[in-house]
Amino acid sequence: MKNLIIGLIGLLLIVSACSDELTEKPKSQAEDNFYNTSAEAKAAVNAIYGPMRGDGAFGLNYPAQLEGLPDYGSSRGSQAPVSTYQGLDNTNINRVSTVWDSLYRSIRNANIVISKVPSATEISDEDKALFIAEAKYLRSMMYFSLARCFGGLPIRTEANIDLSDVPRSSVDEVFNLVLQDAIDAEAGLPPTVQDLGRPTVWAAKTLLTEIYLYQQNWEQAAAKSSEVISSGRFGLVEVSASEDFQKIFGPDVVNTPEEIFYLKFNRQQGFGLVSYAHRKTAQYSYYGPGGVYAQYTDSLKNPFIKSWDNADLRKEHILYNVDIGLGPTTCLFRKFRDPDATAGAANDYPWYRYADLLLFHAEADARAKGVPTDAALESLNKVHRRAYGYPSTVASPVDFKLQDFTLDSFLDKVIEERGYETMYEGKRWLDMVRLGIAKERILEIKGITVADKVMLWPLPNSEILYNKAMEGEQNPGY
Repeated sequence: MKNLIIGLIGLLLIVSACSDELTEKPKSQAEDNFYNTSAEAKAAVNAIYGPMRGDGAFGLNYPAQLEGLPDYGSSRGSQAPVSTYQGLDNTNINRVSTVWDSLYRSIRNANIVISKVPSATEISDEDKALFIAEAKYLRSMMYFSLARCFGGLPIRTEANIDLSDVPRSSVDEVFNLVLQDAIDAEAGLPPTVQDLGRPTVWAAKTLLTEIYLYQQNWEQAAAKSSEVISSGRFGLVEVSASEDFQKIFGPDVVNTPEEIFYLKFNRQQGFGLVSYAHRKTAQYSYYGPGGVYAQYTDSLKNPFIKSWDNADLRKEHILYNVDIGLGPTTCLFRKFRDPDATAGAANDYPWYRYADLLLFHAEADARAKGVPTDAALESLNKVHRRAYGYPSTVASPVDFKLQDFTLDSFLDKVIEERGYETMYEGKRWLDMVRLGIAKERILEIKGITVADKVMLWPLPNSEILYNKAMEGEQNPGY
């Protein structure tokens, strides 16, 4: 059923994306005639998803680059330069360049929707608002991702859609757009999922929560995350054994109560990161085609992994021991696995899970109040209980106690818990950078001094050469 549903969505994405690629510049007549019905506008919205969810962006290169940077693991092979923390070689510069190019193609498609749908003649105002809100949600999400990795960006919107030369804006200016788009999306998105893989108002509130965390607007972050919790629409998937986590991450999962916003994949249009996770052996076959085991960790040599409680069910679920020539305690990551994969893996990419939202709330509420609160503690404890196989909403023997924490020690615990909970989801490095602890953690855990240039990816030549307003621009060290 999942393959059928996502296959139909994927077909629409391919058709829409291909038609868009074939009509690059003068498309005025085609656009005037195309965006008139709801079906046509929906196809245009579908075209936003095509480039962004491909291997050049969120399907592979974006999370794979980020997974070489956290304190809990490293990359090998052609990805190894990422984990030296001294800057990227040409191979990996090309990889991050595809992220930029792919996301800007999707941003262009979003801009077309935002520009053209308002003047459609056969679409209700209600449907117009939904299409535009979805496009703005996705545009916000993409600019948010780009700004965190590249810094300042050329801001391309419906207002300058025909301009080739757009100057670089500051990170604050990009974040202003990101925030406004997310606010607009919150106002226009529906409360329930109309099609799998599309955002709702709750996805917008979760995106806003994370944006506010980056802006250190703790009160708003706490308020938005509280709205999601109070809605009662989401809950953690309960587990009693480590393999029960496959009810969240497995390739046959269609959706769960934990899903806030996921990028949906199937075996025809697979989640490419899964291929980077695995090595096929006589003992293990977690990815049908085999995999390239690009990331790894060590159960004894890595202090973050070594100190991870073995009773935590996530540890057994995520890690498996394979000697890849780096020692007998080397481990690979199996959170995402698809033994029956052929062309690609059917696992979905969990952009925002309810566990993310709860840990956002735990941090934001404590920071907003200046002390750990009962509400913040309960959000943390829900995730922690589930990790040990206890019901997430009932007090348990592994609960943390409010009296044991100061504000700083509570925040440290939230950050640690998020590191274990979101392992191999491409989130940990961005968290460490936001919190200002990236260099400190890598030195502490790996003994490596992080070069300043590592904090941002290099701007791609494709932009600098094409965009005359970007001539001479480049991030430090490149």
